Amino acid sequence: MPEPETLAAQALGHVDRETGALIPPLHPSTTFERAADNSYPRGRVYARADNPTFAAAADTLTALEGGAATLLFASGMAAATAVFQALKPGDHVVAPQVMYWALRNWLLGFATRWGLAVDLVDTADLGAVAAALRPGRTALVWVESPANPLWSVSDIAAIADLAHRAGARLAVDSTVATPVLTRPLDLGADLVMHSATKYLNGHSDVVAGTLTCAAEDGFWASIRAVLAQNGAILGTFEAWLLQRGLRTLFPRVRWQSDSALVLAQALSSHPAVAGVLYPGLPDFPGHDLAARQMQGGFGGMLSIRVRGGEAAAIAAAAAVRVFKRATSLGGVESLIEHRASVEGPGSPVPADLLRLSVGLESPGDLLADLERALAAGS
Repeated sequence: MPEPETLAAQALGHVDRETGALIPPLHPSTTFERAADNSYPRGRVYARADNPTFAAAADTLTALEGGAATLLFASGMAAATAVFQALKPGDHVVAPQVMYWALRNWLLGFATRWGLAVDLVDTADLGAVAAALRPGRTALVWVESPANPLWSVSDIAAIADLAHRAGARLAVDSTVATPVLTRPLDLGADLVMHSATKYLNGHSDVVAGTLTCAAEDGFWASIRAVLAQNGAILGTFEAWLLQRGLRTLFPRVRWQSDSALVLAQALSSHPAVAGVLYPGLPDFPGHDLAARQMQGGFGGMLSIRVRGGEAAAIAAAAAVRVFKRATSLGGVESLIEHRASVEGPGSPVPADLLRLSVGLESPGDLLADLERALAAGS
């Protein structure tokens, strides 16, 4: 079996049988022909449930995650919420206190109104996870690691064991780690989710989500039905662009991880910085776990807490020239964001925090830009 880097770069070695093309073709058709006997011998009926263009990206990601199958969704939120919608009203779920803000709001809003019982806990604390589980009633534990935007790290293998002993499944949002750095299914998770808008595509030109399963069981069939019935499918061109992005996933993530570590180390001693949140720093809580669980790097995301509070943080963000002030992460360009302003009232994010997504620029240019902006904001 080739190494993951080779599988990604060559799209599993795809060569079009008819033309010899090395790039998978686009199939924009929404419907597929029946045979004269009213059957579908090619196995395809309608594009809402299936599309040949989905196969390249889905099969590549299944291989990279070491899973059984992958589904593509119209967004990361569509992928994440499909997991919860496959549960039954009355089921209990455990999720992180600090996580992707839109999903947190959805869980505390729609999901609870629909009938799910939701407990938010610090999933970096195994004791808190164990205490929150309700054996026989907890159906799902959801973990995000590293968790946006404080980058806390949860012990996936230990939580998988706790969840399974309670009769629950474990789903992991691995958007920040990507399969380059962590393979949650190898650690015992049942599902791994990505906002493919971020690192998997990597070029800030696709909104997409993915789910990969460890086994094609009845719960996976329920998720597949949610996708088909709700119609939150990915567009054909977007699926093709996602596959294009996956080809460069490994060099991008490795470069971004190396650059993020350079910035984290340098900013740790900057007089205008009160603290740096990055799993690659030895004094970061959870660093030892991250070193075991993340292979080859600690990711391209970090946050800094600016001395002087919210006003100083916003002023520093206003002064950047290389970083772009924009929401999202995982693209080739570096982004900076005052996260508390985005999340609004009720956010657990400190007001002095700036979230940094490190792109593919020179780390020297990025550091100089931040140093200049911090001086301007102080």
